[in-house]
Amino acid sequence: MAIQKILIDAHSIITVISFVTFIGIVWWSYVRRRPDDFDEAALLPFADDQEQFAKVKAELDARERRHG
Repeated sequence: MAIQKILIDAHSIITVISFVTFIGIVWWSYVRRRPDDFDEAALLPFADDQEQFAKVKAELDARERRHG
């Protein structure tokens, strides 16, 4: 009986910790507004070599300057 109570409490604590961790990850990725980092990471699969990646990044930066 006492072990069941301890396990139930442990499950509750783990659930709360997991939820807080999830909220922290969402906050980090959406609230901090790091579009440069995310845009750069999104282009990585399409960059065959460093030269092509630099060209795409320069185009993205130029577009961002034009649009504010």
